[in-house]
Amino acid sequence: MAVRHQLIRRPPEAVWAVLADGSRYADWVVGTDSSRPKDDGWPDVGSAIAYTVRVGPYSAEGDTVVRLCEPLRRLELEARSGALGTARIAIELRPWGDETLLIVDEHPLRGPGGLLHNALLDALLQLRHRAMLGRLADLVENGTGSAGEPSGRPATGGQGTATPAPGTP
Repeated sequence: MAVRHQLIRRPPEAVWAVLADGSRYADWVVGTDSSRPKDDGWPDVGSAIAYTVRVGPYSAEGDTVVRLCEPLRRLELEARSGALGTARIAIELRPWGDETLLIVDEHPLRGPGGLLHNALLDALLQLRHRAMLGRLADLVENGTGSAGEPSGRPATGGQGTATPAPGTP
């Protein structure tokens, strides 16, 4: 199973502020080059963010739709990446004293990822999640972006959040 947790040394409100900012996903989601809200409602149920994934000279577009939102507690997303299929990404925040235990559970739903879902894919997702959650923790705790550089935006940014396609929360 592609479930991973990370202790973030900030309260759930600080973590949620980053998750609720759809323009910040590229700062912490591994493989995402940019993200932007598609509408004003992020992270309301049904709202979406668009994202771009780049690998060398190639790029692909996708979007992520909010399927469940319980502010400060839970965000469930469906990342859609065209021919690659879709993935379900559940993000849970648990208060842990003055800190937050964040749990991410990602599973392919449709397309090749869903058909080919196996232990190897889960192992790759585990590696990706390790890096992704480390970036998110750094962003929330220190206000730095995915490369460890200041992002130019406060770590407790706007409203929206999104997660990229299968293998891209």
